Amino acid sequence: MYESLKVTCASFHIYIFAFDELSFQILNDLHLDSVTIIPLEKFENEQLLDVKKDRSRAEYCWTCTSSTIEYVLTNFNVPACTYIDADLFFYKSPDILTGELNHGKTVLITEHRYSWFSKIFEEKRAGRFCVQFVTFMNEPKSRMILNHWISQCIEWCYARYEDGKFGDQKYLDEWPETYNNVKISEHHGAGVAPWNILQYQIFRSADSIRGIEKKTGREFSLIFYHFHFIRFMDNGTIDLGWNRIPGDIQKLLYIPYINKIKEMEHNLESKFKGYKTKFYPTQPSGFKEHVKYVIKKIFKFNIIKT
Repeated sequence: MYESLKVTCASFHIYIFAFDELSFQILNDLHLDSVTIIPLEKFENEQLLDVKKDRSRAEYCWTCTSSTIEYVLTNFNVPACTYIDADLFFYKSPDILTGELNHGKTVLITEHRYSWFSKIFEEKRAGRFCVQFVTFMNEPKSRMILNHWISQCIEWCYARYEDGKFGDQKYLDEWPETYNNVKISEHHGAGVAPWNILQYQIFRSADSIRGIEKKTGREFSLIFYHFHFIRFMDNGTIDLGWNRIPGDIQKLLYIPYINKIKEMEHNLESKFKGYKTKFYPTQPSGFKEHVKYVIKKIFKFNIIKT
């Protein structure tokens, strides 16, 4: 994600929250330009520590999302802060998206834009909007929404659907109806992802990656792709999840991205003794997970080797 921003964005600054000591040491030793590393002990407050013991590692990260934005706005006094997922890759500058904030709109959110099949299984659980790229201007109305989101995540943030909630994400569904300063990004190049890729034709033009919405014929520049669910397996294959990724998309987007990740993993392992690439077992524990992987392997569904 960082490397892609360096190529596409003329000016940026990233605040990375290191959730363990090894991450902090590695990031600190890399001396990345335009990056501030924030250790957990500086970020965590009493409210977060109170709920930490009750949540899994992933759930705690989700719980902290809104609080990381608040921390940056408060401690670094920036005019705006955008939370971005680490598994995004930028093909064009995100300035196009933050530029949508005008005429009193001070919070930007992006839709999942599900393909019809993904929508059947995912929308009720995961919600209309995706916490992948969320911008808050540093002004009172924006901060009011942010503070309410923080309170909601402290109270309940778990990796399950319950009473209309799911993680930190379903809370966003109510924002456009409740607040008049929330802008839903209109750019279809913001958040092309496994759950919506089937409704787009993606291709390389002379100077960029572009897409066409199959239903309307609308053409757009790909701003970022969300590489959700990429698992490096212990037999050398890569599992791309359960949303079908067409072969041409695998070649155009996934294989270059995966090769870049592998190169970076190799460099990290050679430089830092405590760092090891995580591999998922091809013989997973639990009957259900094992059956899933066997089915995927038999049908060669989203299983690739680079």
